[in-house]
Amino acid sequence: MDYRFEKEYGCLFLKMPEELDHHQAEILKEEADTLILEYPVRSLVFDFSDTKFMDSSGIGVIIGRCKNVRFSGGYVKAVHLNEQIQRIIKLSGLGKIMEVE
Repeated sequence: MDYRFEKEYGCLFLKMPEELDHHQAEILKEEADTLILEYPVRSLVFDFSDTKFMDSSGIGVIIGRCKNVRFSGGYVKAVHLNEQIQRIIKLSGLGKIMEVE
């Protein structure tokens, strides 16, 4: 696995993997949900600095985690997007449910 979680002052940073496909998405989803439930997360930051590929299962990971964090009054942000990931975020409408930097 080439992703990483970091927790700091109510913020969960999720460094996304280089390729976010169905297999990676399932594992990432389970671990992120566990941390969101156990740790008081007020904000979630997806870091796409290393991500080169993301399919629809990656979009599902983001949508589900956005719902979980926003339900408790938190906010979600995506950072360090390359051109391809920016296009996927825009076309999928994810930019409407989270801040994109």
